[in-house]
Amino acid sequence: MKKARHRRRGGIFLFLLLFLVLLTADSNVRIVTREYQLSYDTLPRAFDGFRIVQLSDLHAGSFGTDNIRLISAVTAARPDIIAVTGDLVDGEGQGGYVRELMTALTAIAPVYYVTGNHEWASGMIGELFDILDDCGVTALRNTYTVLERGGASILLAGLEDPNGPADMETPGQVMEQLREETGGGFTVLLAHRNRVEEYALLGAQLVLCGHAHGGLIRLPFTDGLIDTNRDWFPTYTCGVYTENGTDVLVSPGLGNSVPVPRFLNNPQVCVAVLHAAG
Repeated sequence: MKKARHRRRGGIFLFLLLFLVLLTADSNVRIVTREYQLSYDTLPRAFDGFRIVQLSDLHAGSFGTDNIRLISAVTAARPDIIAVTGDLVDGEGQGGYVRELMTALTAIAPVYYVTGNHEWASGMIGELFDILDDCGVTALRNTYTVLERGGASILLAGLEDPNGPADMETPGQVMEQLREETGGGFTVLLAHRNRVEEYALLGAQLVLCGHAHGGLIRLPFTDGLIDTNRDWFPTYTCGVYTENGTDVLVSPGLGNSVPVPRFLNNPQVCVAVLHAAG
């Protein structure tokens, strides 16, 4: 009888261990696509249904041969534009990865990019910008562009990561210059770090960012267990946070750069779907 109980307990333990291993593997490998439906009174009606696919924190991650699973997920999301919000690479020698991925993405839709902290620490920032330019990617370095559709327009701006040049403009100065030059209008802002409270004061209607990796381990009733700064029980790690009239969509990202694996926190392709309310 005792031997039978020990065997049962051993079998249960092995089953649970295998389940946890498989669940952890799934949490780090299987891409999920999540749509965020966002409505605005100030969005031009011509942009109703406009789809922005956001890719963040890839960290040179690979999802199948030639990143085929990621490319397929982006294609299936039917983007009007693709926003890459930083931490595309981790170090030198990843230029081929960037060129291959960006060539595939720009064949799907126009791609816009802002830097993350890891790009500036990678040692390949100059090479990176050259590759992005060769691939037709628009790098928004404390700059903006005008998106036009059906005779209407919106503004797309991008903030350089704080690890960039010491003498660069502040986010407030970037947005002030945008308003001075354009007169303002519906604005989507791309950034890397999940500084929700700071971005909510800048006057953009929508901000797309990442950096926190979804809190890495997502347990019930938390916004993640630990973020990339090693802060326990962080906030603003995944989803849409609305403050001061600004929606901030924080992507949980796709890759990883720390020894803690993702758990219940699959790599995510975010899709911001804009709607004209009223």
